[in-house]
Amino acid sequence: MANNFIHPSQLEGLKFKSTTNVEVALTHIICSGWVKNLSTSILAFNIAQLFPSLNHCFLTCILQKAGLDSCVVKFFANYLTDRKTNYMWNNFSSPIFKVNVRVGQGSALSPILSALYFFPFFYILENHLKIFNIPVSIISFVNDEVLISQDKSLICSNSYLFCSYNVMTKLLDKFGLIVEHSKTKVFHFNKSHGLFSPPLLNLSSIGGPVLVLKNTWKYLELIFNRKLSFHQHINYYSNRAISTVKYMRTLGNSSCGIIPTQKCLLYRCYILPIALYGFQLWLYNHAPLSYSLKILTKMQIRATIWILCAFKTSPLEGIKAIVGLIPIKLHLQKLAERSQLHTLALPPNHIICSLMNSPFNLSKCHHSVFLKSLTSCQRSNVKGHLVDSNNKAYGIFPSFSPLHLELSPGSRIIDNFSDHFSFNLSIRNKNKKTRCQQLDNMVLKVSLSNSTAIIVSNASIKNNIATSISHVHIANQPLIKMLHHAVLVTTTEAELFVIRCGINQASSKNNVSKIVIVTDFIHAAKKIFDSTSHPYQGQAVAILNNLHQFFTRNQSNSIEFWECPS
Repeated sequence: MANNFIHPSQLEGLKFKSTTNVEVALTHIICSGWVKNLSTSILAFNIAQLFPSLNHCFLTCILQKAGLDSCVVKFFANYLTDRKTNYMWNNFSSPIFKVNVRVGQGSALSPILSALYFFPFFYILENHLKIFNIPVSIISFVNDEVLISQDKSLICSNSYLFCSYNVMTKLLDKFGLIVEHSKTKVFHFNKSHGLFSPPLLNLSSIGGPVLVLKNTWKYLELIFNRKLSFHQHINYYSNRAISTVKYMRTLGNSSCGIIPTQKCLLYRCYILPIALYGFQLWLYNHAPLSYSLKILTKMQIRATIWILCAFKTSPLEGIKAIVGLIPIKLHLQKLAERSQLHTLALPPNHIICSLMNSPFNLSKCHHSVFLKSLTSCQRSNVKGHLVDSNNKAYGIFPSFSPLHLELSPGSRIIDNFSDHFSFNLSIRNKNKKTRCQQLDNMVLKVSLSNSTAIIVSNASIKNNIATSISHVHIANQPLIKMLHHAVLVTTTEAELFVIRCGINQASSKNNVSKIVIVTDFIHAAKKIFDSTSHPYQGQAVAILNNLHQFFTRNQSNSIEFWECPS
C-alpha cells in the first residue's frame, strides 16, 4: 500500500481495521454531503464467487507488474499454475482436469492476493468514470462494493449510478468476474422530515433488478438508516449481547461451573465487543447518546447480575463496583480515544487520510469531501468520528511509523545484518561478582583496541525529571560525556535516547569498527530491533538509521550490548 499498489478505495486484506475504516469513511462522506445540501445515494453490489474466480495467469502478471521480487513471483507462479482437481460423490470420482482459477478462501494469502488482483480494475474504472464525466466514487471490501453518488437531485444520482453500474459490470466481465445482481441494493441518505419516497432505480435494461428503497440498509453487518441515527443498529447488537448473557447462564449449570472472575472475563472478551460493534458510527463529539446509553446500560446491568448471581433488586452501583466494571459511558470514551489514535498509523494513501486534514497527513490525492475543501461554516457542522480524529491529531506527536523502511521486511537490520549485533545478558540468580568480573575483563580487552568504542549509559527518573548520562571511550581515552534532562518521559525513552546519542558519536568516527554498549536496562536496547509498532519506535528508527550506515560502511563492523546488573 505504501507504493500505491493498493487503490485507496480498497480496504480488504490489510491490517488497518478495515471494517472500521469503511464505516468511518462512509459516514463522513454522507455527513459532508449534507452540509453542502447534497443527498447521498448508495448502490451496493456483490461479486459472485470472488475467490474461486481469480485467474491464475492474470494474477501472476499483476504480481510482476507490482514489482515484487522475482523469487516471490516465481513462488506464486509455481503455486498457482498447472493445478489439477477432481470431484468425488459417494463412490463416483470425476476425471482429473486442469484448474487455472481459484485461490483458497480460507488461505491467509487470499485477502491480499484478491486485493492485488483488483488494484488495476479500480484504476481502470476510475479512469473510465472520468472520461464519461460520471461523478461517482467507490469503496470496496473484498467482494462487497459500494458506488457513491452525491447530488441535489435523486433522479440525477440514479442516472449516475445506472451509468457507473453499467461500466463496472462490463469491466468486471473482462476480468472474468460476474456481479450477483440479486444482491444489488440501492439506498438514499436524506435528512428531510416527513414522507420520503425517492424514485425507483431500474437496472433491468443492463441485466440488473428493479431496486426499491427499504427502511434500513445492512452493509458489513452495520445497519444504516437514511438519517444516520443508528437506533436499529444499537438495538440489534444490544439485543444480541443480552441474548448472549442469557445463554451464558447455562455455563453455570455445568459440572464444575464458572467463578465470577471467569464470567467477568467472558463478558469483557465476548459480550462487550458484540454490543459495541461499530460504535464509531454513533459515538462522536456532541453526539446524542441518551438512547444508546440507556440500551447499553440495561445490557451491562443484566451482565453484572449474571456475573455475581445477584438478585435483580440488588443496588446496581454496588454490584458494579464489586465486579470491577466501569460505567459504559467511560468505557466508550476510552475506546473512542484509542480508535482516534489509530488513524495516525494509516499509510498516506489510505482513504481515511484522503479525507482528513491533520498536520501529519501526507496524502497527495484528496477526496471530493476532503475536510480542507469545506468552508469553516461547513466544517463546524460536520460531526463524526473522523472529524474527532482529525482534531485530536493536532495535539499528538506521532511516535511510530508502521511502514517505515527500516521496519519493512527485507530492509530491516535483523534481515540484512543479523550477525552484526549481539546481546550478552546477565544470568539471573547468579553471583554478581562473577558478572562484574566478566565486565572488567571485557573492558580491559576493549581498552587495548583503537578501533573499539565503549559506551556506558544509564537513566533514572526522580520527581518526574528523567536524567540520562553516557560516557564514550576509545582506547581507554574519554571521547565525550553526555548528560541530558527531560520531563514527562519514561525510563525506556530516556535510556533509548542516551544510547542513540552514544551510537551517533561512536559511529561518526571512521576508525571505529566495533561498538560496545554497557547498560543496566537491556530491555530498552532490545526495543531497537523490535519491528512491531510500539511507543518507542521514533527513537528506535533513529538508532537503526545510524546502525544501517555503520554496518554498510564496512561489513566487519559490529555492535554488542552488555547487561550490567544495577
